[in-house]
Amino acid sequence: MVLAGVAEHTPVFTSETLSRLTGATVYLKAENLQRTGSFKVRGAFNKVMNLSPAQKAAGVIAASAGNHAQGVAFAAARAGVPATIVMAETASMAKVAATRGYGAQVVLYGRTYDEAYEKARALQTEHGYTFVHAYNDLDVIAGQGTVGLEIVRDVPEADVVVVPIGGGGLISGVATAIKALKPGVRIVGVQAKGAPAAYLSHQYGRMTGKDVSRTLADGLAVKSPGDVTFAHIQKLVDEIVLVDEDALAHAMYLLLERAKLVVEGAGAASVAALVSGATKLPGRRVVALLSGGNIDTGLLARIVDRGMAQAGRYFRLVTRLADEPGALRALLDVVAAQKGNVVAVNHDRLRGDVAPGEAEVSLIIETRDASHRQALGEALTAAGYAWHEV
Repeated sequence: MVLAGVAEHTPVFTSETLSRLTGATVYLKAENLQRTGSFKVRGAFNKVMNLSPAQKAAGVIAASAGNHAQGVAFAAARAGVPATIVMAETASMAKVAATRGYGAQVVLYGRTYDEAYEKARALQTEHGYTFVHAYNDLDVIAGQGTVGLEIVRDVPEADVVVVPIGGGGLISGVATAIKALKPGVRIVGVQAKGAPAAYLSHQYGRMTGKDVSRTLADGLAVKSPGDVTFAHIQKLVDEIVLVDEDALAHAMYLLLERAKLVVEGAGAASVAALVSGATKLPGRRVVALLSGGNIDTGLLARIVDRGMAQAGRYFRLVTRLADEPGALRALLDVVAAQKGNVVAVNHDRLRGDVAPGEAEVSLIIETRDASHRQALGEALTAAGYAWHEV
């Protein structure tokens, strides 16, 4: 087998938290732990290894939001083939650095995957490179299908498999493998609302392009499925649903906090669909495919902060104090008495709308949960502080 010794047989974890939240029995297929950080290495490696000697000698080129880039760069390095990857200027810097780290030449161009794709095609024509498509290729689809084979082997009792969709290569491969072995398994695809082309194509029964909006699921931000993947989707995929940005962010936070798994926006789309109720599968045995884990640490930190705030574990408030010794200490004593942990304090007496003799104080306080935050607010009010949350 071409991928033996290259692609990891990634683990499947059960999740009591997600099972409780959804009423299903939820399993997590952790392709975020795959070599290069996503499933993409499977298809890219299979494609590069199946090129002719002449195609390899010409060098390969690809367009990618980031994960396919790393897969192609890794595969090309293994095969001793020069690689050029065109990535959007908005691509994650972590993904750009990793791609260069595998030895590929990276060209940054355009704002979207589709603009990068057009640039890559132009460079292919100019230099005679061999193009390695991110999804619309049978060798790539076959490589991604090995994920489906592993799911059938590891979770033979599964009723439903939920898969993120960008251009459709992953779901085409997974659905082909699973339906061949277990035709009764339901295949559910998930797209971001900001990039719904496969969803619309599936609904209308014809390939439908749609401009993409900025989304946490950058790996799904494709303007249209390919003709090859569209045919697979129409034949094999039972349902496609959409998730919004709040659902993606919540799923990323939930996976990090409860499953201890770092998952990027695209990779968390399957869990977002389950937790948000975009697809309702109570009583079913569901495999949620986590397709990748390549995320900038800065974005991850913002996702954590957002998740903690939504869970009631950050309390951000503003109040005004007398500008005199001990006033700030008295305020903080109230917070301490309620066991609130002060993360940040800003004391400002210079703002134009602050009266002489007063100071505006903003606090960020870490709390246990929403009820703790409420109790802290009530204590501040009882102590005579007029405050508002920000």
